Amino acid sequence: MTSRERILAALDHREPDRTPIDCSGHRSSGIHALAYARLRRHLGLPERPIRVYDPVQQLAIVDEDVLERFGVDTIELGRAFAREDRWWTEWELPDGTPCLMPVWAKPEKHGGDWVLRSKSGRILARMPEGCLYFEQTWYPFEEKDDLDRLAEAMDECMWTAIASPPGPEVEDPDGPAKLAEGARRLRASTDRAIIGLFGGNLLELGQFLYRNDRFFLLLASDPRRAHAFLDRAVELHLANLERFLGAVGPCIDIILFGDDLGMQQGPQISPAMYREFFFPRQRLMWQRVRELADVRIMLHCCGGVYELLPGLIEAGLDAINPVQITCRGMDPATLKREFGDRLTFWGGGCDTRDVLRNAPPAEVRRHVHELLRIWTPGGGFVFQQVHNIQADIPPENIVAMYDAALKWGWYG
Repeated sequence: MTSRERILAALDHREPDRTPIDCSGHRSSGIHALAYARLRRHLGLPERPIRVYDPVQQLAIVDEDVLERFGVDTIELGRAFAREDRWWTEWELPDGTPCLMPVWAKPEKHGGDWVLRSKSGRILARMPEGCLYFEQTWYPFEEKDDLDRLAEAMDECMWTAIASPPGPEVEDPDGPAKLAEGARRLRASTDRAIIGLFGGNLLELGQFLYRNDRFFLLLASDPRRAHAFLDRAVELHLANLERFLGAVGPCIDIILFGDDLGMQQGPQISPAMYREFFFPRQRLMWQRVRELADVRIMLHCCGGVYELLPGLIEAGLDAINPVQITCRGMDPATLKREFGDRLTFWGGGCDTRDVLRNAPPAEVRRHVHELLRIWTPGGGFVFQQVHNIQADIPPENIVAMYDAALKWGWYG
């Protein structure tokens, strides 16, 4: 099978020739730039500039030689854009490793911290000395919201204003045409399954703008205002969806939405609150996706969300990542047994928090082998570790993980 055929077979709950593998096909299957630099050295690959495409999480663009080495079947749509040197500028990672940052989102020093600013100049995020990631510092609706200015508020929020490629390359009046051209170029150059990152966040958008605690209070104490906010958010998402899929729909295989609904101990919200506030709006957006393009719908959703999975499936979800198997209710065997015929589990292939970080390579391989035995029967599984490969993950464990997926992922 080609990579694209392999991914689509898994999404259709058919057994492909081998388990498909995702590495950096979307932000939450990526690798921290520090870990990536060490991985390239460990593999003995030629030195190349480390390009950090996601400044907030410090995620590296994974080069073709590494994708080939690990048999990766996916690629993010953003890889078609910001390829020229003019889009990149020099920076240093927290340990002093040279890297390249997008010119439109280069961190700057402010006091003793690195900061990220909006286009208006407001500081949106800080990374103190010795830290590895940026943290949000400005919440546009924290004191008072203005639903008529929701779009403007999103331009003043770390998670919605700090763009990854394509970034400003498609922001001018010719943006849709440039987006479509890049998508066609990527489609013609690869047989990997192409993932288009969209977003469409609802719960998270409220948390990004109001702050977590204040948005929970809004949902609980002023549901009418919460519904008004979410209605306005869906209006924006649907308009963006029309433009996005109008440009790239024929060239991508998966569209990725995002909304972290879970925590370590279970959902952030009750199933009843999910049904009231989020289910009908997700169903509306996902129905529109199917009207606009022949693509599969995936949701990035961290945490323990066992209780919410029936609603997500009913709303139209095809696949979920990163399948955080260390959370309450996220036992792989239970998930596969109860939902495996209706939902593709895109992740849960290796515990990043404990095993990948701390175990010796032989134990990493055994761990992956055991999880593959659970996840792979009948298709409906794409291999990736639980969320990103963090900065302190040993390179030998990364190699052990992907080599195990390649060795034991074959069917038949």
